Amino acid sequence: MTSLRVLAVVLAGGVGRRLMPLTVARAKPAVPFGGMYRLIDFVLSNLTNAGYFKIVVLTQYQSRSLDRYISRSWQLSPILGHHITPVAAQQQLGPQWFTGSADALFQNLHLIKEEMPEHVLVFGADHVYRMDPRQMLAQHAESGADVTVAAIRQPLALAHQFGVIETAGCGRRIANFAEKPQNAVGLADSPDEIYASMGNYVFRTEALIDAVCADALDVTSRHDIGGDIIPMLAERGRADVYDFARNLVPGARERERGYWRDVGTLDAYFEAHMDLLLPDPPFILHNDAWPIRTWHDVLAPTTFLRGMEERAGRAVDALVSPGVTVAGGATIERSVLSPRVTLQARARVENCVLMENVHVGRDAIVRRAIVDKDAVIPDGARIGLDPDEDRARYTVTENGIVVIGGDEGGFPGSGIESIVNVPATSPG
Repeated sequence: MTSLRVLAVVLAGGVGRRLMPLTVARAKPAVPFGGMYRLIDFVLSNLTNAGYFKIVVLTQYQSRSLDRYISRSWQLSPILGHHITPVAAQQQLGPQWFTGSADALFQNLHLIKEEMPEHVLVFGADHVYRMDPRQMLAQHAESGADVTVAAIRQPLALAHQFGVIETAGCGRRIANFAEKPQNAVGLADSPDEIYASMGNYVFRTEALIDAVCADALDVTSRHDIGGDIIPMLAERGRADVYDFARNLVPGARERERGYWRDVGTLDAYFEAHMDLLLPDPPFILHNDAWPIRTWHDVLAPTTFLRGMEERAGRAVDALVSPGVTVAGGATIERSVLSPRVTLQARARVENCVLMENVHVGRDAIVRRAIVDKDAVIPDGARIGLDPDEDRARYTVTENGIVVIGGDEGGFPGSGIESIVNVPATSPG
């Protein structure tokens, strides 16, 4: 299917309000994940692994952080016509930003017309999954549909949380699309399940252009792909569904088939990290046959030290990135640590996600927390132990996860030098 002329458009302009405070100073797709990655790395890896090297990334809110990351980390060869191009909202039609995902496409139709591909892949930028989009494109091209929507099977009881696709006929043609319905109908072959839209679409180019132009003239439209464009094409009998459970990714275990997480809330973001740490994880970051690509500075190896009169620092059921330094007596359990994290003597981190350059002071305890980049946890701090105290100081989610925003000033002297130069037995 790579012989077909294909342009990929990645929608990366969402506000990410439900991920605050992680999205105060960065775009949602630029939020770190899994220690070494950003959320946008997953969709870009899926596309480039499949051989799609003409990609436009539509950004809007806090676009600077995402533009900078893409320009630094995702450079392709222009001499071969390959590119990953971030395109910020440019108010092409007057003084207004994108009003929805369909409007984002409408305002950037010139980019599609410049390439004039046969098909346009329109994918979201903030989900955690592996997918071979060639298989979805193959079904789409064979069917002759105007649009094919990727869908994941979910329990019928959770239908109110998703955009739900109802099928007709052979079970592939979309009969109806409804946002978070209260009375959804189960699938014909599995009455206790529904198809939930993944926000990934393959369009026939002419059909996409016609649809978004018609939608732009509709004053009653929300200008949303899922809410307006898909129902429009479904009503014409021109929309199909692609069952993500059928997708086979090279190098992936059977256990990983169909794994997809929408990490649009803080609790979902936390739980997706905890998935990585299960004894038999449903998703593994490492796969040589289908790598999740990213970029980082060259960093020193992770360092575990033994302080004076202390046992060595240790980690159990943890993902620990390069550049991390763990002092004597410090313990990491069931946690994900990004590069340059420092744990001082006897610090204890349990069930946590620590982003880059976080500093955890001596004798501090941090449990069930997400700690943003550059944050400083003071010596002797107690976080995740007293819910009332945590709520008075930090964001606390519905499931009790403490979320600590970053400190852009960082911590003077953090890193290995601050550990080796101060005795681990110094009072906290």
